[in-house]
Amino acid sequence: MNELDPVPALRQVVLDATDARALAEFYRRLLGLTYRDGDQPGGAAEDRAEDAAEDGAEDTADWLVLRNPGGAQLAFQRVDRLPEASWPDADPVPQQLHLDMTVASVEELDVQHVRVLKLGGRLLSDRGDDPEEPLRVYADPAGHPFCIFVAA
Repeated sequence: MNELDPVPALRQVVLDATDARALAEFYRRLLGLTYRDGDQPGGAAEDRAEDAAEDGAEDTADWLVLRNPGGAQLAFQRVDRLPEASWPDADPVPQQLHLDMTVASVEELDVQHVRVLKLGGRLLSDRGDDPEEPLRVYADPAGHPFCIFVAA
């Protein structure tokens, strides 16, 4: 491949969730993102969900998008069931995908740790005292793993 050949642009990462709204809210608050027009609570996405509920479907948004002015978006897709990843343990359900987030210092890592737990995340692994790369692995409320670590 030539460097001048066109390549696709990464638009968004999509996370499955049994409750798309709850997971979107977790990441909106954690990362300071904003909803795509119509996806905010009370917006068109909820109108579509109400219409679906009238047709016998569950009363929940099926697809929500969070905007990130500095990069790729996060989208959330409702699924009926979702086995929780067991990673970083060696159990039978692999991570399949995880998000990496960085902070500038161990002090900021500690601040974000408190925020993640307050927002409903769970600590899976703590290497916050690692001298080379302090990091913590969490599960979001739907069980998706993600890491926050100190960038060099």
